[in-house]
Amino acid sequence: MSFPIWLPATLLAGATQAWRTAVQRRVSRDLSVNAAGLVRYLYGLPFTLLLLGGYRALFAGPLPSPDPLFLLFCLGGGLAQIIATNLLIMAFTHRNFVVGTAYSKTEAVQGAVLSFLLMGERLHPLAWAGIGCGVMGVMLLSTGGKRMGPVDFLRALGQPAALCGIASGFFFALTAIGVRRATQEVGGNDPILAALIVLVVTVALQTAMQGGFLLLREPEQMRKVFRSWRVSGQVGLLSSLGSACWFTGFATAPVALVRIVGQIEVAFTLGFGHFYLGERMARSEVMGLMLVASGVVLALMGAF
Repeated sequence: MSFPIWLPATLLAGATQAWRTAVQRRVSRDLSVNAAGLVRYLYGLPFTLLLLGGYRALFAGPLPSPDPLFLLFCLGGGLAQIIATNLLIMAFTHRNFVVGTAYSKTEAVQGAVLSFLLMGERLHPLAWAGIGCGVMGVMLLSTGGKRMGPVDFLRALGQPAALCGIASGFFFALTAIGVRRATQEVGGNDPILAALIVLVVTVALQTAMQGGFLLLREPEQMRKVFRSWRVSGQVGLLSSLGSACWFTGFATAPVALVRIVGQIEVAFTLGFGHFYLGERMARSEVMGLMLVASGVVLALMGAF
């Protein structure tokens, strides 16, 4: 685990992703769910190529020889991310920006369990305590400022926003595991180069998969995707930068730890929801934010 790399990369990823999600929500008002999901890959692909090319120009060296399983993990992780993104956009249609994202943040605990079951990654007890704090914080955020008891909250879990958000978190957790395994199959001694190679290949596959689906099922939406290039280009840029940071984190630290620290994205989400989208911040959201931040601190204490 490389402390100087994964921690700042994860924090930057959280800030960039919150910004990208806020901009993408503007796009989703004029596009279908699949079209809004496509813009992050279609417009992000050129920027991922620039990132890889720029890194290679600065740090020249022999290219690694990926294992054949590399493409399979890229494909699986990319497909899981497409499904997760579509589910998150669907959650936005049922509740506000902050609440939709909060439900998806259950990804942290889902990722911890899945990474233990599928990859044998273990966490320090303090990190698990951090997960607990984060989950409680997300529960408060998911109320949207309304007073809800435990029974009310459990009943709310059956609502469409909760189901879409939680399912989104599950597929985002699978995405993280797929990306980590793909970077391990790249080979070589440079985890950042491995992360950027996985990023380029994954985004190219995602563009082909979701773009092909859109052409077959919603061809009229493809024209809207190209007409929205001014805003969609911003989504692509922010998506490529955020993904590069996430992938670097996954390449250099356990998936669960990266996702726990990545919950700090909720803080940035609250800021964008309040200042960029004009959504009001409730007292419960501030309390939830404090719990999420405490969870991140506990996770870091457990890591180091």
